[in-house]
Amino acid sequence: MEAAIKRFFTSPTFAVAGASNDASKYGHKVFAWYIEHNLPVTPINPRLSSIRLGSTDFPTVVPDIASLSRPTDTSLSIVTPPAVTLKLLREAKDVGIPAVWMQPGSFDDEGLEFARTEFQAAVAGFEGKGKGKGGKGEGWCVLVDGEMGLSRAGRKWESCSRL
Repeated sequence: MEAAIKRFFTSPTFAVAGASNDASKYGHKVFAWYIEHNLPVTPINPRLSSIRLGSTDFPTVVPDIASLSRPTDTSLSIVTPPAVTLKLLREAKDVGIPAVWMQPGSFDDEGLEFARTEFQAAVAGFEGKGKGKGGKGEGWCVLVDGEMGLSRAGRKWESCSRL
């Protein structure tokens, strides 16, 4: 999985499908993680025109994966329910997204198999450092495992104070 994480973070740009204005949702937290690490990220949400993090609005929301300006240069983080995720994976494949990271709870067996067979890299599964109840792994999570991935990819980052 570390090779997939390294490949994911070698993309020049990123997108978060399921980005949200609700600070309690992981779509918000994952989008904020990219901003906090000063990474070029586009939020994807068909119902919003901007994402608000703290006192800052990020108006570059696109409604779908096909609307990304450079999909073949973009790694995609997915923070949606499994039924939506499979649809997004198919769209991502169609536009040439090279790598996906499916957050815990965003995939089922069908989505996991599709991602692992159709993309150069797919980060998902029940390993990773994130621990659930009873110490069981919840899966690879960019909030927990992302900095390791940035390091493995040789990607330099600085904490951003835009929030």
